[in-house]
Amino acid sequence: MALSERPILIKKVKKVSGGGHHGGAWKVAYADFVTAMMAFFLLMWLINTVSPEQKRGVADYFAPASVAETTSGSGGLLGGTALGEEGGKASGSMSIVEHSAPEVKDPSEQKQNSANGSAAEAAEKAMQEASAKREEAAFASAAESIRQALQDMPELAELSKNIIVDQTPEGLRIQLVDQEGRSLFGQGSAAPNDRAKVLLRAMAKIVNNLPNRISISGHTAVSMNGSTADTDWNLSSARADASRKILQSAGVAQDRIYQVSGKATSEPLYIDDPTLPGNRRIAIVLLREAPVLPPDSGM
Repeated sequence: MALSERPILIKKVKKVSGGGHHGGAWKVAYADFVTAMMAFFLLMWLINTVSPEQKRGVADYFAPASVAETTSGSGGLLGGTALGEEGGKASGSMSIVEHSAPEVKDPSEQKQNSANGSAAEAAEKAMQEASAKREEAAFASAAESIRQALQDMPELAELSKNIIVDQTPEGLRIQLVDQEGRSLFGQGSAAPNDRAKVLLRAMAKIVNNLPNRISISGHTAVSMNGSTADTDWNLSSARADASRKILQSAGVAQDRIYQVSGKATSEPLYIDDPTLPGNRRIAIVLLREAPVLPPDSGM
């Protein structure tokens, strides 16, 4: 065959793109890795958010039911103990029960109990603060009522200087004091005059608007020569008791009276000058405490 008559051969070359025979398999492996890491971090987050009780519940759910609870190495009838002296007289698990470790309280349970106690204390404190605020508001309203009564009642207008209203640690204090030329009791007498009776009856109307119990105390002044007499104790006590009788006759219940006392010159209103007439006074205190219970309350 001549050279010009040779067959013509055409060779086709296929080009492979994408990095050879492995192609994109690494992408699948990388995606599996990222998915596994995301699941791992999600599991860690869930473990941190659930409570110890929930963790214990999950653990109990996955615990095999066929696992023996004894630690002797045998789950049979004798529980791994021999038929010795003790084994023939008692159950095989007796020794294990007697020497078991003491029960340890869960720290989370102790923390929960502590939190409950703190919440109860906070609630009680809040109730006490709310009660104190209501009491302050009631005392402020009573003081305003007294001032309003002095303006509305003509017979009290001229006696306004004989009344001092303030708040003390004991409660709302209403003091009926002597003024120069305007005394409430006669010289050395325990009987209140007409002026004192008008004031006491007016105070009874204010007192009846509040449930608090009442303390009544009488006070005398030091004589002009600076001497005190033993009779001041009896006189101050008698004046306080006479004031009590007028309050009760004006409608104040007997069980509202907590204390009636005479303090003579021991607590002067004007410390710098205990001889001033203002030291002779009757102090009526609405006490800061729970109101008295009615007789049929069952207590």
